[in-house]
Amino acid sequence: MTDPLQISIDNHVAHLRLNRPEAHNAIESGIMNGLLEFARSMADPGEVRAIVISGNGKSFCAGLDMSAFDEMTSGDLSTDRNDVQAAMEDVSPGGANRAQQVGWLWQEVPVPVIAAIQGATLGGGLNLALGADIRIAHPAAKLGFVEITWGLLPDMSASQSLRRLAPLDRIKELVMTGRRFSGEQALQYGLVTELSETPVEEALAMASTIAGRNPDAVRAAKQLLNHSALVSVAEGLAEEAAVTRELLGSPNQLEAVTAQFEGRAGDFHNS
Repeated sequence: MTDPLQISIDNHVAHLRLNRPEAHNAIESGIMNGLLEFARSMADPGEVRAIVISGNGKSFCAGLDMSAFDEMTSGDLSTDRNDVQAAMEDVSPGGANRAQQVGWLWQEVPVPVIAAIQGATLGGGLNLALGADIRIAHPAAKLGFVEITWGLLPDMSASQSLRRLAPLDRIKELVMTGRRFSGEQALQYGLVTELSETPVEEALAMASTIAGRNPDAVRAAKQLLNHSALVSVAEGLAEEAAVTRELLGSPNQLEAVTAQFEGRAGDFHNS
C-alpha cells in the first residue's frame, strides 16, 4: 500500500510530501495521522533544522476528502465519521482538536516550516499551508476557502493564522464568499510569502539556507516572533534581550562568527 505521506530527511531538512496525487492530495485519515505524528515528534527536532511540506503531483492539497460528505448526505457515518466529526471532537489538552492541530502544530514545532504551494490548494489544504511559517506559491496556484460552499467555515485553525497575515476585511470577503484566487493574488493579500515557478525547489533551497544558520538563533527567532503578538512591547523587548544574552558567546554563536571571518559554512551542533 502506498504511504499517503512520504517523509525524507537530508542535510538537516525534513521534506514531507502529501502522496495522494490521484486525489489532488485530499486529506484523509492517513495524511492527517501522518502529519500529526510527525509534528508531535518534532517537539525535539534532533538533527532537523527546517521542514518543507509539499504535495506530489499537480496540487498541494485540495482539502478534505469529499467521500466523508458523501456519507453524511447518505446517512452513513459509520466509517469516515472518524475522519471529519471525530477529528473535531478529539480535543487535546491545549484546546485544539485533531483537525485544528493539523494546521496549528507547525507553529509550535521549534524549527521553521515552509509550505510549497502549487495547483489546487483549497479548504483544509490552504489551512494546512497557513500553519507554516513561510509559504512559497506558484503564481497560477488555485487557492480558496471553499468551506462556505459546503455550509461550513475554515475550521483547521485558520481563524487564528489568518488574522496574523491579512487585513480583516479581506479575510471576511474570502471566507464568506468562497471565492477562489491565484497565487499571485494571494501574494497581494499577504497570504503567501513569495512566488516561484518552481515552489518545491525554491522551498527546499530556502530550507537548506536556514538549516545552514545557527540552529539556536533560528529556533529562538521563531519562538520570539511568534510570541511577540501575545505580549506587551515591554515584555517583548525584555524577552528579546534575554534571548540575545543567552545566544551571545554560546558555542554555535561563536562558530557563526568564526565561519563568517573564514568564509566557510558553519559547523553547528545541536544544543
